[in-house]
Amino acid sequence: MTSFLIRGRPRRATAHIRVRVAHALLGVVTGTVWLVLPLMTVGAPDAVPAARAGTTARSAPPRPEGTSTADLVLPLLAGVAAVALAGYGRLRRVRRARTRTTPGTVPARPSAPSPEDAERQARAALRLADDCVRTSGEELAFVRERFEAGRTERFERALRAAETESAAAFAIWRRYEQGAPREAGARRQALAGVTGRCAEAGRRLDAEAEALDRLRGFGERGLDPAGLEVAEGRSRELTARLAAARETLAELRARYPASASESVAGYAEQAGDRLLFATARLDEARRAADAGDTGRAVCRLRAGEGAVAQAGVLVGGVERLAARLAEAAMLVPDALAAAETEATMAAETEATAARGGAARAAREEWAAGTGDPLDLLRRITRAARPVPGAGSGALERAALLVARCSVEGAEEYVSVHRAAVGTAARARLAEAVRELGAGHAGRADVVAGEARELAGLDVRAHGTPYADAEGDTAGLPGAVLGGILLAEDADAGPPASYGGPRTRSRHRA
Repeated sequence: MTSFLIRGRPRRATAHIRVRVAHALLGVVTGTVWLVLPLMTVGAPDAVPAARAGTTARSAPPRPEGTSTADLVLPLLAGVAAVALAGYGRLRRVRRARTRTTPGTVPARPSAPSPEDAERQARAALRLADDCVRTSGEELAFVRERFEAGRTERFERALRAAETESAAAFAIWRRYEQGAPREAGARRQALAGVTGRCAEAGRRLDAEAEALDRLRGFGERGLDPAGLEVAEGRSRELTARLAAARETLAELRARYPASASESVAGYAEQAGDRLLFATARLDEARRAADAGDTGRAVCRLRAGEGAVAQAGVLVGGVERLAARLAEAAMLVPDALAAAETEATMAAETEATAARGGAARAAREEWAAGTGDPLDLLRRITRAARPVPGAGSGALERAALLVARCSVEGAEEYVSVHRAAVGTAARARLAEAVRELGAGHAGRADVVAGEARELAGLDVRAHGTPYADAEGDTAGLPGAVLGGILLAEDADAGPPASYGGPRTRSRHRA
C-alpha cells in the first residue's frame, strides 16, 4: 500500500528528490576517480635512478621521458566534472526562473491608471469621438449630393452606429460627473465604459474610411471633378444666402431687443471668413488636380468642404433664429392666456400668486413691444404650472419651442468652435439632446443654456490664433478654431475627414 505521505507529496517534491540523487551519484563518481588515480601510478619505473654506493651522484640535465597516462587523465576528468557541474547548475537556474512564482520574480503587469489619469483619458476620448462624428457627418453631406442612397448606405450606417456609441459614452460620463456610481470599483468600470464606447465609435468610422475614399475617386486615377463641382456650387449658394442673412440680422436688431439676436452675434462675419477660406482651398484643389497632384488636390478639397459646411451652419443659424423668433411671437399671446388661466384656476397660494405676477409682467413687456419673444416664452413656461383642463396646450408648445431653439443654438456653436470646446460643454449638450428627446423640454432648455455658456467660456479662454492672417492664409484662424484643420502651424496641418482617430487625418498634401 502506498504511504499517505508519498501520496500527499507533490510532483515537484519528487522532482527535487531526483535532483538530489543525481547530485549524490555525481559526487560518488568524482570521489572514486580521485581515489583510484594515485593507484594507477604504482609499479611505474622511478623517474630518477638510484645512485651507486661510494659514488656521488652528479648533477645532470633530466632525461627526456614520455608523459604518463595518469598525468593526463586527472586534469581531463576534473575539467569534465567542472563543466558538467556548471552546465547543470545553469540549467537549474533557467528552470527556476521560468517556473518561479514568488513575489518579485513575476513580470510586472502594467499598473492601472490612477483615477485622475483615467478621467483625463475619458475626457480626451469623448472630445475625439465627438469631433470624429461631427466631421464625418459634414463630409457625408457632400457625398449624399454626389451619389444615390444605395451607394452611401454603408457610410450612413457606420455614422449612425458611431453616434449611438458616442451618445452612450456621454451619458455614462454625465452620470459619473453627478456621482453615480459611488463605489470606487464601479466608478473605474464606468470610466472604462466611456473610453470603450468612444473607441468603438472611432472603429466604426475607421472601418469605412478607405471605402469612402474609393467611392469619391480619391485614388491614382485623379480627383473626380464632380466632387469639386458640388463643393463649389454649395459655396456659391451660401454666398448668396449670406447676403440675405446680413439683412435678416439687421431686421432682427431693429425689431427686437439686442438680447434676441445675441446668440448669433458674429455669425455673419464668421460665415464670410469660412467662405473666403473655402474659395481659396477649392481653387487650389482644382489647380492641383489639373497638374496631376492628386494628394494635394484631395487635401485642399477636404479643407474647402469643411469650411463650406461650417459656413452653412453659421448662415443657417441666423435663418433658424429668425424663424424661431417669428414662431415665438405668434405663440406669446396664447401662452400668456394659458398662464393667466392656470393662475386663476389654481389654488390661491403664494407660489401661484408669484406665477401670476410673472405672467402679468410678461404681458406688459409684450404690450410695450420691448420683449424678446423667446425670452418671454421661457419666463412664462418656467413660472407656470399647467393645470389639467385649464388650457389648450399652448404652454407645452411654448416650452418645446424654447427648448428646441436652445439646443439648436448650442449645437451650432459647438460645431463651429469645436477645437476649443471642452468635454464639459459637450456633455451638457448631449444631455440636453437626451432630455429633449425624452420630452423634458424645461430641463433640455436649462441644460442647453449651460452647454452654450460653458462653450463660450472655452472659446474665450482658447483665443484665436493667426488673428492677423491675410492673403493665402485668410480664413485660417476660423478653420483652425472650427477643427477644419487639425494643426496650428504654418500649413495648418491636414484637414479633418470622415473617419475615426486612426484615419481622420489621412489626407496630407
